[in-house]
Amino acid sequence: MIGTPLPKRRGKRGPTSRLQQQIEAVEQLPKTKQQFVSQMLDTVLEQAGQR
Repeated sequence: MIGTPLPKRRGKRGPTSRLQQQIEAVEQLPKTKQQFVSQMLDTVLEQAGQR
């Protein structure tokens, strides 16, 4: 809306982290490739949780 203040961004100042850059790059991929990346992340995170 016009006249509505924008929410302030919270978080760290400075250069974007490598992970954030990768997330932004994945967002630009076609949905099928995004799903592939998501499945890989699920697998890695699941394995990391078993330790």
